[in-house]
Amino acid sequence: SEIVIPESFETERLLIRKPLVEDAAELNAAVVSSLDRLKLWMPWAQASPTVEETAEYNQHAIEQWNKREDLTMRFLLKGTNTIIGSGGFPRINWDVPMLEIGYWIRTGYEGEGYVTEAVHGLTAFAFDMLQANRVEIRMDDLNERSWRVAERCGFALEGVLRNERLDASGRLRDTRIYAKIAQSKRHE
Repeated sequence: SEIVIPESFETERLLIRKPLVEDAAELNAAVVSSLDRLKLWMPWAQASPTVEETAEYNQHAIEQWNKREDLTMRFLLKGTNTIIGSGGFPRINWDVPMLEIGYWIRTGYEGEGYVTEAVHGLTAFAFDMLQANRVEIRMDDLNERSWRVAERCGFALEGVLRNERLDASGRLRDTRIYAKIAQSKRHE
């Protein structure tokens, strides 16, 4: 039986929900204002997108959500239309199920615990709503702020893949892999 995927959930301060068509302008503002930080780690954030480009990307995210291939989610401050970040589950293996969590935060909202709060929420959502047996977080080995989030959320460092990918400028990078597994279904 196919899992029913809720379209949103709340944490203490955040509404975390699927992408909507009307997100385009606000999402564009969030990306453009955060570009200097994002371009260090995000290959897609190397140049300022136009609102039209963001709208196209956002439409693709909606289509991916509907196909259950990539569950992008927007992080909004509760009671506002302010997108303070985005993330969700960019890689999914429904056979396991295994979901990878991704995230980024809008400049000006860093250091307030929003990403940690969102990742706690996404992790619970993956295990409780999506019946995950494994949840992963991957990041550049140099992105210490990101791996501190994984550690604060109780993920275990399983390893570092050396020379695993290229960064936006073509340099070889190492990737950290953190994971949590469903407690009730440990492999014996």
